[in-house]
Parts: sequence; C-alpha cells; structure tokens
Amino acid sequence: MRLIDSHCHLDADEFDPDRSAVLARAEAAGVVAQVVPATTAASWEKLRQVCAGRADLHPAYGLHPVFLDQHVPQDLDRLRDWIERERPRAIGECGLDYFIDTLDRPRQSFYFDAQLALAREYDLPLVVHARRSVEAVIQAIRRVGAVRGVIHSYAGSPEQARQLWDLGFLIGLGGPVTYERARRLRRLATDMPLEFLLLETDAPDQPDAGIRGQRNEPARLASVLACIAALRGEPAENIAEQTSRNARQLFGLPS
Repeated sequence: MRLIDSHCHLDADEFDPDRSAVLARAEAAGVVAQVVPATTAASWEKLRQVCAGRADLHPAYGLHPVFLDQHVPQDLDRLRDWIERERPRAIGECGLDYFIDTLDRPRQSFYFDAQLALAREYDLPLVVHARRSVEAVIQAIRRVGAVRGVIHSYAGSPEQARQLWDLGFLIGLGGPVTYERARRLRRLATDMPLEFLLLETDAPDQPDAGIRGQRNEPARLASVLACIAALRGEPAENIAEQTSRNARQLFGLPS
C-alpha cells in the first residue's frame, strides 16, 4: 500500500535527533509522501531545508493561528514572496482556533482571511486548522470563495462536513479517530464518502491510541488506516488507494 500523510510537522524540533530514522520507518510503513505545513514565518527556512532534495516531502508555508503572538502583518508580504519563489504545494497551516480563549479572534481572522485571499490568487490549496471554529471557518471560506483545501484534524459535525465538501474542502482524519470515546468522529469516518477523506498524523502531535502519550510519527499513518478500515468494514487497500488519490489531486503531487 502507498500512503500519503497529508499533515506532518516533520520539521519540528522533536525530530531533530532522529529525522532520518523517522523517515526510514515511514517508508517501511508504506508512506510514500508527506505534506509538511509551516506554523510561523520564522520556521519557513528550516522547513525548506528539511524538505530540500526529497521527492517525498512537500512543504506548505503559512501562519498558524495558535502562534498569533509571533506573527506581524509584514509576514503576509513575506508569504507572498515565498509562494512566488518556492512554489509550494499549499498554503498553511492557517485557520482559526477558538479553543484557546486568549487568542485574539479579530487578529486571527485578519491573518486567515489574508491567506485565503492568497490561496485564491495563486490557485493553491489550503491546509486549515479549525479547532472549535468550524462554523467560523466555513463563513470565512464563503466570504472569499473560489478556494479549496483540507480541514485537518476535523472535529466538526457531519452537516458541517457536507458544507465543506460542497465548498471544495476535504476532511483530514488522524490519531483522534482511533480512540473509542471519539464516537461522533468515528461515525463520520464510517459513513463519509471516501472521495472527501485524507489521512494524516499531525506528527509529532496527536498520537493514536496505540502510542498514547508518546511522540507521534508518520509511520503511524498505517494505524490510522487500519482503524478506519475496521470502522468501515472495507479493505485497507481500497482506502489507501482512494485517500492517496485524493491527496495527489488536491496538492498536485506526482503519482
């Protein structure tokens, strides 16, 4: 099986001691490509270096809402320059986070709306963070229009998922779906059309139930696949093939 991790922070400091071994384990697990989204402008150069020279690593550049205090408006001009020079596969990680009460929501919207506009201008998909903010994200997407992407680590309702599919967005599922208590998420994974599904790890974060409390890594994508296949009662090979096709189409990845 050929798997694509649609969301992995392989540039994170947690991988500095053994990044080569992490990549080797991912390859052994069937992970043939990874989309690696940025979080802050200060991290873009390291991300570029981590992905340089590797056909299986595909960077995305953006400004993550959780790191709002590290962003300045001039970063949006820098992002435009990076897009034009580096030609990334996507813009992100961007979005809205309403889980952390101290994050200023108007400032989050300022950066998110600007990145939505850049995605429309450059015809690039978005990697979107939407923690307790799915409805606000949908409204922002509707305002800008003519954009596409993925809502990573999706945790909204089935109805919101259907609205996002109609808007051109896919749903990314990872480690959280493997926990039995995640009943609504597991029902969505069971019932949703496969053409709107992407698999992800969000490594080094969001470990699956099999490595609870430990560092996550892209090789664990196989565990996410196995869980979703069991929930749906379908061959893992079929889900791997469709979700990898979805990722290639969305991000323009080579087959």
